[in-house]
Order: sequence, then structure tokens, then C-alpha cells
Amino acid sequence: MSTIAIEEDPSDAPVLAGLEGLEVDAGAAAAGAGVATARGAAVSVNLAPHARARRVAPSGQLPVLTQARAALMREAVAVASDGTRRTIQLAAERALALYVDRQEVVTLMTLGQEPELLALGYLLNQGLVANVGEVESVSVDWDVAAAAVRTRAGVGSLAERLARRTVTTGCGQGTVFGDWLQRVPPLPAPAADTPTVAHESLVSLLDAMRRLPSVHRDAGSVHGTALWRAAHEPARPPEGLMPEREARRCSGEPEMLVHVEDVGRHNAVDTVAGWMAMHAVPGEACWLYTTGRLTSEMVLKAASLRIPLVVSRNGATAMGQQLAESLNLTLIGRAGGQNYLCYAGAARLAPRR
Repeated sequence: MSTIAIEEDPSDAPVLAGLEGLEVDAGAAAAGAGVATARGAAVSVNLAPHARARRVAPSGQLPVLTQARAALMREAVAVASDGTRRTIQLAAERALALYVDRQEVVTLMTLGQEPELLALGYLLNQGLVANVGEVESVSVDWDVAAAAVRTRAGVGSLAERLARRTVTTGCGQGTVFGDWLQRVPPLPAPAADTPTVAHESLVSLLDAMRRLPSVHRDAGSVHGTALWRAAHEPARPPEGLMPEREARRCSGEPEMLVHVEDVGRHNAVDTVAGWMAMHAVPGEACWLYTTGRLTSEMVLKAASLRIPLVVSRNGATAMGQQLAESLNLTLIGRAGGQNYLCYAGAARLAPRR
């Protein structure tokens, strides 16, 4: 075992206290060795491809987050089928051990795009914390490949919850704790006056995701998840000029809020969940796009976030489809170009024109 050494800095004291003296496995720490880290960088999300957006947490009960950064891709040399040697980009998979109040919970294999949001979203989606206000700080240190979460009042029956686990199909994760089916209530069924989702809006979303620069485009081997503000009926624009974002909202087009990539589709969704919690974004007004297959746990995660519509370029499993029906969730898969299959919740879709 090795101990994390923290360099004293009074301004970082509330955050670094979560890591100070924490014992971690030396092998896990080695997995993060040699990764460039910029602690002073702004916490960011992919509001636009490769753009970094500064985020300042408002005062109140939001947790304090570090801003650990690591390279998302690494160069390697591969030999092509014709015998030539080529320099390529590979996704930089790395281990991240997650601790809650100094107790080890899980080790996640991750790309490391937004590790603090990943840790926060993981705890929320697993039901280990009920809301973001229960977390005091999330501290990530890539030198030891660890994320330390400090809660405000502890996690009740943590050992018992960790003992009740289900091995899932999740790449990069693979375990859920507790009884998800019991704690995720159905979404409200769409009312007669609920705005329907136009085919053109879904096509616009798919086209935007296809054109988005990404790690997957450069290196492959990762999943992507994007949170979209749901499209609505076009509104009458106000008189005069208005900002581009307001113009898009008045046009009735969907708007991408955040895009995350990771080696596992569950990690990407958890990171989005952490972003939603930090920004108080309600899921009821959003759609979720994922590149991953639509399994039971993916449907449960979307429902727990109260997101009524999920779109994937991949297919659904039988249990994923059945759960979507029972949870009143619109599940769309095999989506690309102008085509897709709606496995459940077709009542939210507008008839084709």
C-alpha cells in the first residue's frame, strides 16, 4: 500500500482534505503514472466539440470539486495489413479507485474526461447518496489513480449496500448496488396535451452527433453520451435581434447541453448525471443520446434521471425494452440518418409528415 502525499496549499484545503492520508493500492496508482495533470485547469464540459467551458460552482450545498485533467488519447505505432507502420491515436484507458469517506467502493476503468463528475454521478445513480447536497467534496488525484468523496453526514449502511450487488453488462463498470427496480418509479405517462417529438427533431439530433468531432472519431474504442434539451413547438420570436441560443430555442430545434465520452457507456451516463446535479438541470425537459446498447441498466439510469426519451445508434435488449414500457420511457434504437426503431413509448412521437 502507498499513501497519497498532498502538497500544502491553504486555498485547496477543503478539497484536498478528502485525499490526505488515504491509502490506495500501489498497482492502481501505477495505472495513472505518467499522465499529465493540470490541477489548475477550469472544470469543463463538452458544450461544443473540443471546447472547454469554465464552470464556477455557486455558493450553497454544492460539493467542492478538484479539476484533475489527463490526456484522453495517446500515440502508438501499429502495423497495417500492408505491412506499413503507422502512428495512430489510442483512447487512454486508466483505472480510478473510488473511495467514500475513506472506504473503497469500486474501481472504474475510465477515459478520465471529467472524473469528478463521474464519481458524483456514479454515487447518485447507484443510490449511495440521495442528492448532490449530501456530498461535501470530490477530490481526484491521477498520481495515485484515486477519487476521494467526502460526504457531509456519512452514508448510512454503506457496508450493507456494497454487499448487495448485481453484476451487469456494463463495460467499464459492471456492478450495481442495491435494489434498482424497487427505487426507480415509472415516469408519468404522456398526457394528451404533452408536446410530441417530431421526426425532424430526431433527425437533426442524429445529424449533429454524426458530425461531432470526438475521441471516437480519432481513436475509436469509446462510447459517447449527450444530454439534449428537448425540442418543443416553435415559439413566436420576439421583435428585433436575439442571441443565437435563443433563436435556436424559438425554432423548436433540440439543443445539446453536454457531451461526454468514456471507455464504458455507463461511465459516460454517470458523468452526465453528475453534470445535471451540479447544474440543477431537470431530466423531464431533456433527451439522452448514447452510442451504447439499450440494456436494462441503461433504461433504469435514464428513468432514475427522469429523462423520458433515450436515443441510441445501437439496439435494445428484451429486458431493456420491457423495462422501458413499464417505466413509461420512450426508447429509440438503431438510429442513424433518417431511420430508427421505437421499441417503447411511441405515444411521444409525432406522426410522420
